[in-house]
Amino acid sequence: MSAKDKFHDIVRLALEKDGWNITNDPLYIDFGRVQMRIDLGAEKLLAAEKEGEKIAVEIKSFLNPSAITDFHLALGQFLNYRTALREKEPERNLYLAVDAETYNDFFTLPFLQLQIQEFQLKLVVYDTETEEIVRWIS
Repeated sequence: MSAKDKFHDIVRLALEKDGWNITNDPLYIDFGRVQMRIDLGAEKLLAAEKEGEKIAVEIKSFLNPSAITDFHLALGQFLNYRTALREKEPERNLYLAVDAETYNDFFTLPFLQLQIQEFQLKLVVYDTETEEIVRWIS
């Protein structure tokens, strides 16, 4: 099993503060003979009469010297996980969780904005100090 991301517990707490019920930590997806482990699965009841919204969250720290290398790895994982979720749990929306500093310094660059749009990345941005979600990008 791979190690938890440095900010795993912060993101989990931030999601719980935002009203999400963590249902899987981690969320395992078995697609044929390929096994994947997405960091978190969560659901939120929108209203008593509505069906709950379900998400999966992959957490990335972007701590390596090359942010673009970290992004390449994160994008590859995101696309693979999204494909598997479409087949196995199509009711779940996949989000990539990044800290606010990384989002503001790196994800706002024109090339990254183009990639977010082109690959339809959904992001959840969290603050490592307050341990809260600061932005949802769908």
